[in-house]
Amino acid sequence: MTDSTLTTVDVVLPCLDEALALPWVLERMPAGWRAIVVDNGSSDGSAEIAAGLGAHVVREERRGFGAACHAGLLAAEAEFICFCDCDATLDPGGLVPFVEEVAAGRADLVLGRRRPQGRGAWPAHARAGNLALARMTRRRTGIALHDLGPMRAARRDALLSLGLTDRRSGYPLEMVVRAADAGWRVAERDVPYLPRAGKSKVTGTWRGTWHAVRDMRGVLTAPAGGAGATAPAPQAAPTSQPAPAAPSAATGADPEAGR
Repeated sequence: MTDSTLTTVDVVLPCLDEALALPWVLERMPAGWRAIVVDNGSSDGSAEIAAGLGAHVVREERRGFGAACHAGLLAAEAEFICFCDCDATLDPGGLVPFVEEVAAGRADLVLGRRRPQGRGAWPAHARAGNLALARMTRRRTGIALHDLGPMRAARRDALLSLGLTDRRSGYPLEMVVRAADAGWRVAERDVPYLPRAGKSKVTGTWRGTWHAVRDMRGVLTAPAGGAGATAPAPQAAPTSQPAPAAPSAATGADPEAGR
């Protein structure tokens, strides 16, 4: 476990058959933070493993990355909420500076820009699809983004105010688009991206990547002014608010839960 003094943080971990990765991910959760593992129909005992390791387990029977993420958001109770993949490609300890930035009022939404570590961490076709979507997102929102990855942090109440409706692969992108429409300050920070544990359910295949791109393009082509477009930007934290301590050690979207 990493060490952090900020205890009002819930981390949503969408999960679909991630029994191999869960121990690695959960042991890197910052101390005092709550892991919310959203089981999206696993058949490998992921939910039981997560519960045995101390995570709060939520079951979401409706398949889809967005369905799992939103179920975790609704189950969260902390002031700050983070999202992270549950396949050991991303270290949740790296979320501490994200939350620090939101808590200090320097950003309303912080996103992780994935930096592949080693061969096979990010298949070429998946990276190409992500790059194309990032360019489309920059044109749509005006935000200088390079990645639409799953690692991110914001205030829970503010996220709920966006009124996110996508329950498939477009959920992470819809969050960015609605936040931009609402005038949020969106920041991007580099994070190491590791080869995943087990076989990818989406980015490991051209078909999976195509379905993800299709879902996300639907979000980008939807008319502006959706359910959350008028949600107010989160209030900046008071300047006197102490920033949380960083963990002593920290390293280091995909469209379907757990990919």
